This record gives sequence, structure tokens and C-alpha cells, in this order.
Amino acid sequence: MAMLADLVELVIGVDTHKHTHTAAVVTAATGAVVAQATVAATPAGYRQLLKLAGQEPGQRVWAIEGTGGYGAGLTRFLAAHNERVVELDRPKRVARRHGAKSDPIDAIRAAREALGRDQLAQPRAAGQRAALAVRLTARRSAVQAATDAQRQLHALVVAAPDPLRTRLRGLTTARLVATCGRLRQQAAWDPETAATAASLRALARRIQLLDAEIAEHTRAITTLVRAWRPDLLSRTGVGPILAATVLCAWSHPGRCGSDAAFAMLGGAAPIPASSGQTVRVRLNRSGDRHLNQALHLIVLTRLRYDPATRAYATRQLYRLLEANPSFDPT
Repeated sequence: MAMLADLVELVIGVDTHKHTHTAAVVTAATGAVVAQATVAATPAGYRQLLKLAGQEPGQRVWAIEGTGGYGAGLTRFLAAHNERVVELDRPKRVARRHGAKSDPIDAIRAAREALGRDQLAQPRAAGQRAALAVRLTARRSAVQAATDAQRQLHALVVAAPDPLRTRLRGLTTARLVATCGRLRQQAAWDPETAATAASLRALARRIQLLDAEIAEHTRAITTLVRAWRPDLLSRTGVGPILAATVLCAWSHPGRCGSDAAFAMLGGAAPIPASSGQTVRVRLNRSGDRHLNQALHLIVLTRLRYDPATRAYATRQLYRLLEANPSFDPT
């Protein structure tokens, strides 16, 4: 793949922040800075940056840090004006550790690093993908909060006074939540029992509200996935939440240039760790961990219910045993 410096005359590096964006216009031929500006992170500021870039002739590309975070508004604005945007991760740590640090310097580094790369990611798409992303984020938060509340509920029951512990001990989580949600204060209870009952009731009702919120997000996600890619739901092991997670990471055609690139994005590509006569690989701990978890769950389900997947796994295991007789599959 050609380097970015061979395709454009200008690169506008942008260091994004919550309230301001700093941009540096760099020539591709020499890496020289021809213009700089810091603007407010508002539509008016975006227009200033577009005007700044238009003062220099030639093909240009924007290299933006945080296209899905602080730079999301600018990315949407540029896309609406048919500007080419590439997503750039933060500058290399070595350059920062041994050099100065400021917003203009980071913007220049972003532009110059983009010039030297032959693989640059496109920003994730808006529209349906963005709608799924915000729903998934809210649902994950609700699931985590409900899980924490359930743990707290069980912990309170373990140490609860006998009038409550005897009544609640041994119940399943669902029955415990339902029972605690209906607890009423009794005049005969001592202060500790009364406080524990009130806390159990509050936790249970919080869990019930969170469960309702989770169900609402799940219905909305299912509707979005069915409208966008209903074919995914027909595949064994792929439900609405897993399909939405995969779609959010994949985003749109062209973001991942190959199957290997998608595997690397999901942390599913093995990392070579060979040395001398030893040939080995290690697990990939990087990548999108939500996508990695989704792929893991899909594989586990398919290994259990899909004959073709089980046959494939068996063939791969036999090949591994033939190549490494000492390998222990357990």
C-alpha cells in the first residue's frame, strides 16, 4: 500500500480536546508546517479550520486523534463537507517522553506520523453504527450496575439479622430481588433489622429498574440490528447483542482491509513470539476487547451447537497433535 505522503500534498494534523482543537497544516513533500490554529470545539471553530486548510492548494487529508471521542464533532463536520479523514492514535510514547509537549506540537506530530504510515484507519461510521454504539454503552453500564447491586444484595442477606436472613436465605437471585422489593417495615424490628430491610428493599428496587432499562436497550438494539444486518441473526451463536458488538467494531466496508486486519482488531490474531529454534505464538491482549469477548462467545456457542464448527475444531486439533506430539490438549 502506498504511503500517505505519495497520495496527498497536505496533511492537517488535529489534536482534539473537550473545548478546543489545535490543527497544524503540514506539507507532504517536506513535512514543513505552513499554518497552525487553535479553535473552539464548535461548528464555528470547525469552519475556521476548514477555511485555514483551504488557504493552501493541493489534495489534503485530515489526521485526527480521537475521531470517536473529542474529535467526533469535527469528524462529522468534515465528512459532511466531503473532506478525507483518517483516524490516528496518539503519537508514539518515545517521541513524547524525550521531547516537548503542547497542543501545537501534538498536532504537528499527528500530521507527520500520518505521512510516514502506509496503513491508516478510517473513522468509524455514524448513523446506524453510532446508534448501536450508544445503546450498547448504556446497556453495558446498566448490566454492570445491576450486577454490582445483586452482589451487594446477597452480601447483605449473609450478614442480615435472623428475622430477615431466615426468610431470605437460599432464594435464587430472581426470587430474592422480588421478595426484597416487597419488604415492609415492622414495628417489632430493632434499628439494625429495620435499616437492613430498608437497604435490601432499596437495592432490590434498583435492580428491578435496571433490569427494565436493560430490557429496553436490548429491544432497541434488536430492532436496529434487524433493520441493518438481519442476516447475522440467522447464524448459529449470534444474537442481537453479539451482532451489535461486531457491527460496531467493523463499522463499514473498507475499515478493515482484510480478514487478518479484522482478527487483529478483535485481538484474535496470534502474535509471533519465536526465538532461535523455538517457534511459538502468544495470545493477543490488545485490540477491541468487547469484540474479542463477542467472538469468544460466538465460538463457544458454535462449538456446542454447530456440527461444522466442531468438525473444523477437531481437524485443527489433529493437525496440532501431528505437528507437536508432546502437546497436551487438556
